[in-house]
Amino acid sequence: MTTLDQSTGKNRYLAAPRRDDFTLDQDWASYSPAEHDRWDRLFARAQTVLQGRACDEFQSALQHLQLSEGGIPDMAKLSARLRPLTGWQVVPVAELVPDEVFFDHLANRRFPAGAFIRPESEMDYLQEPDIFHDVFGHVPLLANPVYADFMEAYGKGGQRAMALGQLKNLARLYWYTIEFGLMKSADGLRIFGAGILSSATESVFALEDPSPNRITFDLERVMRTDYIIDDFQQTYFVIDSFEKLLEDSYRDFGDLYARLAKADDIAADAVITDDHVVSRGSFAYFKAKNSAASH
Repeated sequence: MTTLDQSTGKNRYLAAPRRDDFTLDQDWASYSPAEHDRWDRLFARAQTVLQGRACDEFQSALQHLQLSEGGIPDMAKLSARLRPLTGWQVVPVAELVPDEVFFDHLANRRFPAGAFIRPESEMDYLQEPDIFHDVFGHVPLLANPVYADFMEAYGKGGQRAMALGQLKNLARLYWYTIEFGLMKSADGLRIFGAGILSSATESVFALEDPSPNRITFDLERVMRTDYIIDDFQQTYFVIDSFEKLLEDSYRDFGDLYARLAKADDIAADAVITDDHVVSRGSFAYFKAKNSAASH
């Protein structure tokens, strides 16, 4: 942000008083007309792109939670609609919170959402999640009871992973499902990961571009796999359903962590012998980008 934005955007939240759990007041009345307009344009673009691409569970939840009312959502009102459905609520924060705080929120059915909205100059890509990524991308599926149970279980698992020094492996599960997961459907692959849902360009790339690998989800495989944070994914993992994801993940990871501690990591672009490959990537996008960077 420029100095002209010091009183708006993320900076006003960084300066705001915060509680011990890193939450703060959203101060919904402080959003400017330009910020509300930014949300509306992001929302309209995403809705157009996600037709026939987002999973049915996500589209249904959008209607239940009334995210299309116009303007940046008021998290208190959003929570009032969400809580009766699954017991979850949305709590505003200024930025990414420490791991132990994040896991405690999830374990208690609270989703910490960035209160600021991205500046106009970063409409297409923002490395740190803002309110559009968090509320549009993450919150709708918390209205789905099975997905809501999975997210709570992930929070509790995070607390255990920290105690065992296995957070790296558990973070990969979050990345390849909650952020960048794909799902099988009767009509083909669909998106459920928030990082894809909140990105108009990656929504098309993840489903339709021949470049990335698409591989059937396997818990141990995912938890061994590296990822990249500053570009489209080189591999996307495909789940069968939220029910199967919860079944695979709702257990004690003790034995799995013991195996992972002795196993080699798998590169983000790799296909290994035991993979069930949905589509093997051509990597044309990545090769072209690397070629351009070298000239």
